[in-house]
Amino acid sequence: MSEYLVVTGMSGAGRSTAAATLEDLGWFVIDNMPSALIAKVSELVDGTGSEMERVAFVVGRGGGDLDDVLPAVDSLIAARNRVRIVFLDAAEDVLIRRFEGTRRRHPQAARGVVDSISDERALLLPIRDRADLVIDTGELNTNQLRSRLIEVFGSEEQGSSMQTSVVSFGFKHGVPLDVDLMFDCRFLPNPYWDENLRAHSGLEPEVREYVLDRPETLAFLDKLEDLLTMLIPAYMKEGKSYLTVAMGCTGGRHRSVVLAEELSRRLDAHQLPTTVFHRDVDR
Repeated sequence: MSEYLVVTGMSGAGRSTAAATLEDLGWFVIDNMPSALIAKVSELVDGTGSEMERVAFVVGRGGGDLDDVLPAVDSLIAARNRVRIVFLDAAEDVLIRRFEGTRRRHPQAARGVVDSISDERALLLPIRDRADLVIDTGELNTNQLRSRLIEVFGSEEQGSSMQTSVVSFGFKHGVPLDVDLMFDCRFLPNPYWDENLRAHSGLEPEVREYVLDRPETLAFLDKLEDLLTMLIPAYMKEGKSYLTVAMGCTGGRHRSVVLAEELSRRLDAHQLPTTVFHRDVDR
């Protein structure tokens, strides 16, 4: 049985970066893949005893044949392959800035950039709704997107169960679009107001001690631990491929970072391994 990824999403959201990253991780990547040919290529892979056990199809580019993506996915599933859809997204204003910054022509550009983005989003909505993993790239630079993909796909083994990620972020930089469960930890005392801690991050011992040395922090973590140790096995039973848990504070450098690290450590102790990604820790 082969393993397939179908990587798609909004133009300008990072498909090229995703393709290069997956290739570095050992996937056989076919970029700019006409979706109508996905089933044919998979027949060649499965029928020739090919060593290409992990194949990623990167599709998009204006989308005249995007209607064929979901039927192609269904045909791969019917052939008893493991198939997942990864959808890269970003807010409209971010995509506009990216196209204006590069002066690239939008693949849907029958009209202006704004209308083209709107048309493409409508076209891709059914695929986004079926996606196993949605990654919001709006607040990520190229290196951060690469790191996010490596954390998800670099640690997994073929045939592994659901991948669980814990993400920290700052509300002032925008709420991530690609999370399943979100928790607000702004009720906790903020190390930012301590001049000795302001310049440090939640990855450093002094900030970690400040945040965790509070009864309300430990009570919050205890309840989260109980909740997630119940939910994660239930999501696995339902066949979910990815679960992203987000911890948010004001700036994404202190409280949310500490809580994300500690929550991940607790889940690991329950044999529920996670990856951790700090979106805004360097801002």
